[in-house]
Amino acid sequence: MTSSPPAPTILVTGSTRGIGAAIAAHLEARGARVIRHGSRAAPGVIGADLSDPQAPQALWQQALDMAGGTIDVLINNAGLFEANPIDRSDIAWLDAFEDTLRINLTSAAQLSRFALRHWLERGFAGRCVHVASRAGFRGDSPAHWHYAAAKGGMIAMHKTIARGYAAQGILSFAITPGFTDTDMAGDYLASRGGPGLLADIPLGRVATPDEIATIATFCALDAPPSMTGTTIDANGASYVR
Repeated sequence: MTSSPPAPTILVTGSTRGIGAAIAAHLEARGARVIRHGSRAAPGVIGADLSDPQAPQALWQQALDMAGGTIDVLINNAGLFEANPIDRSDIAWLDAFEDTLRINLTSAAQLSRFALRHWLERGFAGRCVHVASRAGFRGDSPAHWHYAAAKGGMIAMHKTIARGYAAQGILSFAITPGFTDTDMAGDYLASRGGPGLLADIPLGRVATPDEIATIATFCALDAPPSMTGTTIDANGASYVR
């Protein structure tokens, strides 16, 4: 009688609410061991403020310790979505731009680097799943240049990882949601006219966190290796490539 393989250990950033919490719940329902991250520590949650350049390394090390030395999948989900109008002062605009890039892109790059080195040094396969955005392809509002730029960078990073490390069994997947029914998007939807924005979504509604979590769980656990490098849209046909 053969024993079943051990449950994968998966680090999910930004997993205390919204899409990240849904991803963690879906993965746990499939038997995965999930290591949760939030901006503040809580029972069962590693706290790390990803606006701090040293936080990703501390997060990775704490996650490794909690996992007993092996992490199989990294899901880069943590994000910041705040308006940054161009008529702000120069320093305020630049600070907001750089904060968004650090949290949405640079910290994800740091964690991906730690994960790849972990897998390469140990000689086993691993997976990265990056929660990017439709904005990385079609842009965003005039007050969200920084968000679109960060998500576009995440998509390019994902493709580079997929092309560079497939031969070593390291796979990369990206998900590009449009509007999703989370706290982070709610204020933005209201500020841009709320229901009026739905006219731009042929499906007639925004995505749910559970829909995005279903896709992320597939990428983390089920997607065949030949899908590495894939970017999966989830925007109700509001942007069709």
